Amino acid sequence: MKLTELFNSKTVFSLEVFPPRNELSSQRIIPTLEGLQEIAPDFISVTLGAGGTGHDQGTFEIADFIQNTLNIPAVVHVPCLYLSQEQVLTLLDQLKEINVTNILALRGDFIPGRKPVGDFSHANELIEFVKKERPLFSIASACYPDKHREAVSFVEDIACLRKKIDAGSDHLITQLFFNNESFYTFKEKAEIAGINVPIEAGIMPCTNKKQIERIAKVSGVPIPHKYSQMLDKYQNNKEALEDAGVAYAVEQIIDLVAHGVDGIHLYTMNHATVAQKIWRETRSIFKATSKNS
Repeated sequence: MKLTELFNSKTVFSLEVFPPRNELSSQRIIPTLEGLQEIAPDFISVTLGAGGTGHDQGTFEIADFIQNTLNIPAVVHVPCLYLSQEQVLTLLDQLKEINVTNILALRGDFIPGRKPVGDFSHANELIEFVKKERPLFSIASACYPDKHREAVSFVEDIACLRKKIDAGSDHLITQLFFNNESFYTFKEKAEIAGINVPIEAGIMPCTNKKQIERIAKVSGVPIPHKYSQMLDKYQNNKEALEDAGVAYAVEQIIDLVAHGVDGIHLYTMNHATVAQKIWRETRSIFKATSKNS
């Protein structure tokens, strides 16, 4: 079943994990994934290093475990700046061998001091290529409620997003955001532009002040005043900050689902317990949206 079919019957709930960066993390990732299995997410996405950065093998192993041991659909990120067409085809064929036929097509970030391969400059070029060469694959794309940091304007950003849809993207997953009004405004702009594929809202619960501030800065995502207050108030109390971060994420999710969001994509940062807490607080909300309930 294509993942897009899920959106016809329910509000989708999905997760994201990343490959281990060291041996200690590698020892923890399986229990983390098993913990996430308890949530029974609709799919789990796995990040991929920007072509040759060292995390590719871990990505395949994790995707294989998710898809074939946990029996949860896996979605693998494919950033294209540093991949040739041949490398993309090899990657897709390797994924097919482990029954993974869903990808998240990305341009990827520029790596300082490293020249892009040149076969792909933007995600829409990758999408068009995959649709032509490996039509079996379902393709998700990224979008940006607070505007991509490199875009001159929202008009330019939405125009670039429309290119991804025209190239064949099946559904969208947003970058993290902390103000739901940003998402609603973005969704309205997307609808006006004729973008009518399912859009999942990307939510990242805060468990570490420095980490979340760094991610927000790199991503160009504004932090609302009340969120900053939360970070400042509880930054020196790990348990309190985690509880506050979970509560904020839960509040976002409940509001989004009440407004008819197509799905929630939780950036877990490989914290199964945090994801489990959020799911316990919201699962009845998702169940209430199912057309089969």
